Parts: sequence; structure tokens; C-alpha cells
Amino acid sequence: MADHGFEQPFPLGETNDAYAENFIGQSYLAPLTGGNVPVSNVSFEPGCRNNWHIHHGTDGGGDQILLCTAGSGWYQAEGQDPVSMTPGTTIRVPAGTKHWHGAKADSWFSHLAFITPGEGVSNEWLEPVTDEMYGRLPKNGANA
Repeated sequence: MADHGFEQPFPLGETNDAYAENFIGQSYLAPLTGGNVPVSNVSFEPGCRNNWHIHHGTDGGGDQILLCTAGSGWYQAEGQDPVSMTPGTTIRVPAGTKHWHGAKADSWFSHLAFITPGEGVSNEWLEPVTDEMYGRLPKNGANA
């Protein structure tokens, strides 16, 4: 990673094999805490992104929080413009929002991720972010 100018304050973790079918490209997962609010560091190689997905939950649960810690990536909610994520960018994804996130084509990307606890918290994986859609993202890393 250092060869790519990518340094981060959290461990890279292991290859994210358990969720590989829901990603295009290679991602890595490093669980940082357990308990009621588990927090993980998720890292993406350049061009890697997860499929569209929805976090479900009630009674305050199911919101996803993404905190970019290194590199540069994208977040996009369905029907909205993509948001450029760089270190310090924080995104709150309300429960029930169809979205995806991942690295920019020319950069590694890491974020901390956690889901707010509540009732009926689950994740629904959907279709991939196509190469065609991903290829239309701005090349300079600015917001679309």
C-alpha cells in the first residue's frame, strides 16, 4: 500500500472473502471493536466498490456511518449525485437508503463503518455498480 502513496492509521485487515460476491475488486476488512456497535475498517483497492445495498432497521437502528480515514473514494445514494470522500469526510446513510461506496479508480480508499443499533437491523445486497456507471464518475475526484 505504501507503494501507492496510501497510509492509514488503522490495520488493513484480511481480504474480505466473506463478502467478496458483493464487491467488484478486492476489499479488506479489519474489525476494530465488537459489542452493540461493532466498528470495522474497510479498505478498497483502486477501482474496488461494493454493490448497491440497503441497511434496514427500526427504533433508531440501521443507519450506517462512514468515516473516511485514508485515500479517496465515492459514496452515492440512489437518485443523488456521487459524493467524493477524502480523509475527514463523514457520511450518515439513513436506514432504508439504497447506496454504494468504494475507491476511486486511481486511489486506495479506507473508511470506518458502523451501523446504529436497533430492532430488525439487517443488510440487503443488491445489483453491482456497473463498469459503465462507474466509468462515468469524474476522473479528477471532484463531486459530480
